[in-house]
Amino acid sequence: MSEPVLSIRGLERTYRTEAGALTVLRGADLDINAGEIVGLIGPSGSGKSSLLHAAGLLEHPDAGRITVLGRDCSNLNERERTRVRLATIGFVYQFHHLLPEFSALDNVALPQMIAGKSHKAAQDRAATLLSELGLKERTHHQPAQLSGGEQQRVAIARALANSPRLLLADEPTGNLDPKTSEAVFENLYALARRQGVAALVATHNLELASHMDRVLTLKDGHLEPWVKP
Repeated sequence: MSEPVLSIRGLERTYRTEAGALTVLRGADLDINAGEIVGLIGPSGSGKSSLLHAAGLLEHPDAGRITVLGRDCSNLNERERTRVRLATIGFVYQFHHLLPEFSALDNVALPQMIAGKSHKAAQDRAATLLSELGLKERTHHQPAQLSGGEQQRVAIARALANSPRLLLADEPTGNLDPKTSEAVFENLYALARRQGVAALVATHNLELASHMDRVLTLKDGHLEPWVKP
């Protein structure tokens, strides 16, 4: 069996608050393989975002090892962490964070150009991804001209534009109504599956989570398999 795309061992994270120390991760372990879509559930404040930020090399945990494609990234400097993120990891957040002055097409093309792709190649891939997400007629619209679900589809296309090996999604449908949430999740799931990425998706929506390959819950700082009621 090939090595995991993402491997986490002994992850620990404690925050200092006015009320004292708040520990959210207590030795969390996780492996995700290529093509596997894993759900992450847990109550607010349980550490889901902390786990995703550590896995995406956006935050330094207090202890533990994070390995991406066999490379130990735990002690990399910021320049190297940025390089790994740009080449390997895609992010989708609850709020789309699209650039308001750019079209949907340009929002998806821009990260590709930052990674070194030509303007034409970046726009061609952006157009393909947006079309796959049902936005062929909306490519030249700015975010303010798009619905919430359409904006989130653009964010998904942007996250997958550089063909990442790992996709991290933090409540990607949490700001949408139930019907739109389901449609956007289906888009995310189908496109991630077609691209064969390893995906970790944090969500409060247990119905959506139940459609993933497996689901983990954060309990007392540890990851455990979720048993559907």
